[in-house]
Amino acid sequence: MPSNAPEAPVRKAGPREWLGLAVLALPTLLISLDQSVLYLALPHLAEGLQPTGTQTLWIMDIYGFLIAGFLITMGTLGDRIGRRKLLMIGAFAVGITSVAAACSTSAEALIITRALLGIAAATLMPSTLALISNMFHDPHQRGRAIAVWASCFMGGTALGPVIGGALLEFFWWGSVFLLGVPVMVVLLIAAPLVLPEYKDPDAGRIDLLSVLLSLVSILSIIYGLKELARYGFAPVPVAAIAVGLAVGVAFVSRQGKLAHPLLDLKLFRVGAFTAALLILMVSMLGTGGGYLFITGFLQMVEGLSPMAAGLWMLPAAIASIIAAQVAPVFAKHFQLSTVIGVALLIGTAGYLMLVFVDPVGGMPLLMTGFVIIFIGVGTFGSLGTNLVVGSVPPERGGSAAGLSSISGDLGNALGIATLGSLGAAVYRDSIVPPAGIPADTARASMEDAITAARELPAKAAEALMTAAKEAYTSGLNTIGLACAALTAISATIAITMLRNRRGATPSGNDAPQQERATEDSLPTA
Repeated sequence: MPSNAPEAPVRKAGPREWLGLAVLALPTLLISLDQSVLYLALPHLAEGLQPTGTQTLWIMDIYGFLIAGFLITMGTLGDRIGRRKLLMIGAFAVGITSVAAACSTSAEALIITRALLGIAAATLMPSTLALISNMFHDPHQRGRAIAVWASCFMGGTALGPVIGGALLEFFWWGSVFLLGVPVMVVLLIAAPLVLPEYKDPDAGRIDLLSVLLSLVSILSIIYGLKELARYGFAPVPVAAIAVGLAVGVAFVSRQGKLAHPLLDLKLFRVGAFTAALLILMVSMLGTGGGYLFITGFLQMVEGLSPMAAGLWMLPAAIASIIAAQVAPVFAKHFQLSTVIGVALLIGTAGYLMLVFVDPVGGMPLLMTGFVIIFIGVGTFGSLGTNLVVGSVPPERGGSAAGLSSISGDLGNALGIATLGSLGAAVYRDSIVPPAGIPADTARASMEDAITAARELPAKAAEALMTAAKEAYTSGLNTIGLACAALTAISATIAITMLRNRRGATPSGNDAPQQERATEDSLPTA
């Protein structure tokens, strides 16, 4: 029966919790840096290790593959053995594998160390986000803390090329991997002092078969999507996606039969939780494809170096950080579904600006659109993540954090594959090489056009590059329109599915009574 007794006040976070948040920001920043910094080091790395083309692809991809593959497992493992303990184990492993990667003397050794680094890094994201939910019980404070967490992730992505470029100016390629060592040392020293320990005492043992099924499913799907984006339609990546989906069905079926599942399917009964994950996946699909072509425009059409391109991307990163910090303020005064929906519609307007970018003089419009896009990204990154974490009981925090990261990774990979293929198709259909230059010389990709131009006389090279830039920009215009449609769909989902749902209240964040009711509706496994 409902009780008329006054509800106990929610404990407010104090200085120790905010200091703990600063500690948790360190691994968040590091992961996003590591995902973007290697692109700059690749030419230096290739000169030192001389990898084959296939080895180069695995050096680039294996880290992200294994992070994505182990996120669900590590999120659930933290719920079982303790989130702080897993964070510290992962921090130690990241430090050791970072040194090993920096000291690699062959391509094979670097692939192995990058794989181990990815497994170690997979412990960090779910642990940091789940610990935030344990440290900040007040919904408004938790919203602010997650805004800081999201800002660190977005800021690290933008700072990666800048920091990496500065390191490579003075040191060897391995220096980019050593960024994580001092960060992990600080984390290992500070974590026991300012971070609480939390685990679910009734979690049970981890089902190893479920771990295997989740790994095969996620890795197969992401591998297939990336290969489709890179080479277009081919039997092997299509088969990989089919296998991943089939194994995913088997994984879900097994979870429904286990007393202590690796992934608690009851989480998806919470409407706000499911809606937030769906919006995250769809919006990241647009972000992944758009980001791919925008960065390509900066380097191949405008001819900027990777470091210069990174500097041009800083305004968008700053805009996303500011948006993430301001979002909880708006959420206090307006319906959460309205704030997220409006932010995504702002992002839609930014993508529509890309439709009108020209190959000559298009930078101002491109950068303006890019900044507007990331205002929407920053707002949803803050509020959407808070919605995912705040919609589930504390003992499910690790699993929720892992699912949040997986949704983003799958959406990003799907966006790169589908929208990347769409942009490439538009490029191939649009390019008209100058007379006297074989059509196949530049039709495959903009990169091929650049390579071919280097072998041509100056006048012919200029004509070829003009045609290639126009075709690439046509691809960017089409991608902008597709991303606008996807982001508008995300806005529609937010406005409809989050309205009057638990976890989406007029106060902006999860109301404590509704959150508790949601938690009580999820029986402990």
